[in-house]
Amino acid sequence: MVAGVEAYDPHWADRGAELVTDVRAAMAGLPDSCDVAAVDHIGSTSVPGLPAKPFIDLQVAVLPLPSDAALADVLAPLGFVREPGARPDSPGVSSDVPRWDVAAPAEVWRKSLWTRGDPMVAGAVILHVRRADSPWACWAVAFRDWLRAHPAERDAYAAVKQELMAANAGRPDYDDYTRAKTTYFDRVEPLVRAWRDAEQDG
Repeated sequence: MVAGVEAYDPHWADRGAELVTDVRAAMAGLPDSCDVAAVDHIGSTSVPGLPAKPFIDLQVAVLPLPSDAALADVLAPLGFVREPGARPDSPGVSSDVPRWDVAAPAEVWRKSLWTRGDPMVAGAVILHVRRADSPWACWAVAFRDWLRAHPAERDAYAAVKQELMAANAGRPDYDDYTRAKTTYFDRVEPLVRAWRDAEQDG
């Protein structure tokens, strides 16, 4: 059964913290040339009070981006497999849609997406391995922290997600849902950027 949006579960934070610890330990097995900058619990389950599809999203920020073979060596023992995507052009599988309103070379948007468990079923873990200099890596953490700091915006985002879930119910994959959220992200990105810059300056 395809998982839908559920009410926030406080256990998501505990599960996310456990998985961050496990993945960070696994990343120590990458070649010495790979510098892991951060491992984070991101996505909707990382925001207290936000309804979400019951998947734990994690992000590894690393430079340079390891090969899939190198990542398989450290992630396969944890049960992760490389996600092929629903379509050849599925967003966020091998590269991100440019975000964060910056001019950046094409290679910084490259990524590697890994999953543990069926990514359409409750309880799955989705692991985004991004370059540490990726604007998307910055956006994922800043957006999470902005939602945590702004309950009204968190609730507005929840309403957007519920509307899009209803509009895409019954479709064979979630690519359309993922692409549709881009309109919302485009609207709030200037707010997130301004808030992040003020926090850093403060």
